[in-house]
Amino acid sequence: MLHKTRGIVFRFTRYGETSIIVNVFTEAFGLQTYIANGVRSKSSRNKIALYQPLTLLDLVVYHRPQANINRIKEIKCLYAYKTLATDVRKSAIAMFLNEVLNKVVKDESHAQEIADFLIASFIALDTQIAQFENFHLIFLVQLSRFLGFGAHHVDEVLGPRLANPLVEEIIRRLLVADYAEVIAMTNVQRREILELIISFFADHIETMGEIRSLQILREVMG
Repeated sequence: MLHKTRGIVFRFTRYGETSIIVNVFTEAFGLQTYIANGVRSKSSRNKIALYQPLTLLDLVVYHRPQANINRIKEIKCLYAYKTLATDVRKSAIAMFLNEVLNKVVKDESHAQEIADFLIASFIALDTQIAQFENFHLIFLVQLSRFLGFGAHHVDEVLGPRLANPLVEEIIRRLLVADYAEVIAMTNVQRREILELIISFFADHIETMGEIRSLQILREVMG
């Protein structure tokens, strides 16, 4: 049966000579796997751009609930990023968040709300002109709430870990911040708070594991 839905690409892997298997988080069905045939052929090189991680899509898909892999009938870009690929800091943030999403977003419940959040968030990152250094911190705080273990208090983030009062106050502000809010902190504090939030996620998600892009994020953000 055909369905229209918006989605965001999580990742793709090559399949055969010219095809790919792509994982897309859709507002209609949550995380789905699709096969896209022929998108790596010489005559279809431009089509592969639609399947790059975090691409926002408008889709018409075939959906069989019991199928492990479905197919896409129609695909077009929902929003064309303007700065995400050209700003090295935004690219590092996006790469890091994409890796986290692939590790932690598995469930199909609340798909509409999660998709709305993801789409709005990455458009916000793309359009934010300056002072987006804390974007990933606010994003992770908000994402945790969609995943069912949401942070609402500093103690929930810290768990058994300790932090100095200034770091605690910054976390308190992050818990109620939106992406436009400017929260002053040093690079050292930002790294410490990110480590605390990652540990908070790992407390609740066994598959968190090592985040390989974290080192790149540290190097780029300073």
